[in-house]
Amino acid sequence: MHANDTIAAIATAPGVGGVGIVRLSGPEALRIAARLCGRELAPRQALRARFREADGELIDDGIVLAFPGPHSFTGEDVAELQAHGSPVLLQRLVARCCELGARQAGPGEFSQRGFLNGKFDLVQAEAIADLIAASDLRAARAARRSLQGEFSARIEAIAQRLLHLRIHVEAAIDFVDEPIQTLGLDQVEAGVGQLLEQLQALLEQARRGRRLRDGLHAVLVGPPNAGKSSLLNALAGEARAIVTDVAGTTRDVLRETVRIDGLELVLADTAGLRDSADAIEREGMRRAHAELERADLAVLVVDAREPDAAAAMLGQAVAAVPLRLWVHNKADLLAADAPPPPPGQLRVSARTGQGLEQLHAALRELAGGLAPEAAEGEFSARARQVQGLEQTAGHAGQALDQLRQGQLELAAEELRLAHDALGAITGRVSADEMLGHIFASFCIGK
Repeated sequence: MHANDTIAAIATAPGVGGVGIVRLSGPEALRIAARLCGRELAPRQALRARFREADGELIDDGIVLAFPGPHSFTGEDVAELQAHGSPVLLQRLVARCCELGARQAGPGEFSQRGFLNGKFDLVQAEAIADLIAASDLRAARAARRSLQGEFSARIEAIAQRLLHLRIHVEAAIDFVDEPIQTLGLDQVEAGVGQLLEQLQALLEQARRGRRLRDGLHAVLVGPPNAGKSSLLNALAGEARAIVTDVAGTTRDVLRETVRIDGLELVLADTAGLRDSADAIEREGMRRAHAELERADLAVLVVDAREPDAAAAMLGQAVAAVPLRLWVHNKADLLAADAPPPPPGQLRVSARTGQGLEQLHAALRELAGGLAPEAAEGEFSARARQVQGLEQTAGHAGQALDQLRQGQLELAAEELRLAHDALGAITGRVSADEMLGHIFASFCIGK
């Protein structure tokens, strides 16, 4: 790929449609479009055009639009050819554009050029793909907020504060013999503490945004015959897992994607945890532990008649999982005067549906705090961005420790690393390989 090439691609979804769009971008985009339709182009005006082969044969009737750079999506000259949505016709239009000097665009190359030309930062570029892939209105609105720069603005505000603190610490290094009060390092230490609070608040919002985009990865875990598979079937609304009275029926991990009020949850049903000499059952339990290592939420399912039987073992198994929810299943088998479960724990019956509404509400809350006022400020985020914020917070925490110990050089280095980690999120500090990996996940026409 070369930035001075003119690129062409189909910008509409695969398949047959009423209208299809071929997009061109680059220094020759307007010339190629003009040659293809045999007429002069007017900036930002929809003109009827006849797209023709080299020998004059008609390819299709349609509309052509010209967007001279830098006032375009990519920052370059851009042309859009609107034709009938036949895949054969659209592919022929792209081929004709290539005959006239363009080349086929790579995945995400239009968006990548927009990023490189300063039309938007990397967070906004990724939000374009998130908006296209949004599976519900809430996710689409969150992606739109990121695309409009809400997430980027929060990052930029913290970056500016971080830069100010870096400058102050590095300037103080030249005057290490001066009293701390004279250098103002007390204020710097307080400033780094406030910065950490801002980072933690933004990190929590980004984690919610990541769960909104990717879905919450929830693992059903518990002893054998506690009703995990029955609960999975009840949440999925269909019989996805085999259910029997024989303990240890589930041997492998079964995943099912369910939607609760627009939120996507990837539920994983796992083998029951217990001591066993059966080699196949032990392998199932090993896979259950592996699933828990990357889970956002552990739903600990126990038999409501004996909820404490496996509590210690389960607590140890899910120690590293960020979110946990205890569910006492088989409530329909309890006596009418059975005491309620401890606060924060739910009692349900996968067989009768008892308590499933409360379980839905708890899952919604764990998936991101779904109060209407919370949804208003949501933005989409990706695992890469969350990891960048975690790294930034880690370095800022180290800087605060070094400041308290009077180690200014080490504190300055940690603040520099924090600043670089933050810059990598928006693309201000970024390697070419990372950009290629990110934009390769986009669709060809974007």
